[in-house]
Amino acid sequence: MRFGIVEFTSDRGIAPATAAKAAEERGFRSFFVPEHTHIPVKREAAHPLTGSAELPDDRYTRTLDPWVALATAAAVTSRIELSTAVALPTESDCITLAKTIATLDHLSGGRVTLGAGFGWNTDELADHGVPGNKRRTVLREYVEAMRALWTQEEASYSGEFVSFGPSWAWPKPVQQHVPVLIGAGGTEKTFRWIARTGDGWITTPTESDVQASTALLMKYWQEAGRTGTPRVVALDFKPDPERLARWADAGVTDVLYGLPDKSDDEVFAYLDRLASKLAPLGLHD
Repeated sequence: MRFGIVEFTSDRGIAPATAAKAAEERGFRSFFVPEHTHIPVKREAAHPLTGSAELPDDRYTRTLDPWVALATAAAVTSRIELSTAVALPTESDCITLAKTIATLDHLSGGRVTLGAGFGWNTDELADHGVPGNKRRTVLREYVEAMRALWTQEEASYSGEFVSFGPSWAWPKPVQQHVPVLIGAGGTEKTFRWIARTGDGWITTPTESDVQASTALLMKYWQEAGRTGTPRVVALDFKPDPERLARWADAGVTDVLYGLPDKSDDEVFAYLDRLASKLAPLGLHD
């Protein structure tokens, strides 16, 4: 089991580069950041945690661009995985985003993972021209089209929402396959999507039974004829050795811990405490 950090980035608090460097120095294996381009003031979409238009944290309106944030982190680290939890690819131009991710993977030495979401905020998606009832289809086409650009010498794609003719696009990612993880509720629909298109699952903060949901994902993965096993990234709040052992037995491969929205020194102290608790559980393995 690998342990990582997720930072809810904003224009206040610790900088992503500082946080990623501190996490790497303490043995954490991955660093994740979120994405929201904007939050419409008037909207119909309810937040999953509050069940209403009320936001649980004002950082939703202050989120840094994830790829710029990860680029700054790449410049001051050498080993830690650079990922998103979660990005919203369909809110960007597909061809441009493919270039951004490929460039970051190239410059970081192959350390990028795309953690993507379908998007709970359908009003935000609508401002980008994405129909809420088609968001899974749009994301699938984006992933397929970006993979074509990442792997083919002359890439092309034809879909309902993405279409382009034979094209050249370099750099290619260092990795032969950029992993795509989906952050969404552990439902049959989510797991069928992952089994068809993705490489793994990121749990949501409201996931009630990680073990049962992971078992369901494994079922659909096998039914889809996928080889190996999916990556399962679980969000945790406080290390519990017994729970972590159960998760590992169920197939959880990674566990993420969020950083407090506090000063640099307070974040460093938190990382020190967290690292000391996780060291006996394999943080440095």
